[in-house]
Amino acid sequence: MDSVNSPQLRLTALPVSDLVKLLKRSGCRTVSEDTIRDDVANGAPVNPDGTFNLINYAAYLAKETDDAAN
Repeated sequence: MDSVNSPQLRLTALPVSDLVKLLKRSGCRTVSEDTIRDDVANGAPVNPDGTFNLINYAAYLAKETDDAAN
């Protein structure tokens, strides 16, 4: 069983592979580990241990989308 289906899933500490799976299951068609790594290179927040907080990452994406629209 993958950790996305695990009851121990921590939305504040997702490995990049689990973040990709979660976003794809939520309907995102273009996400990949490479796109997330590109986002990090462009300033997306990442935890000190290399995991991702889903809330912080979603806020980053929303800001980037808003910035691109303006």
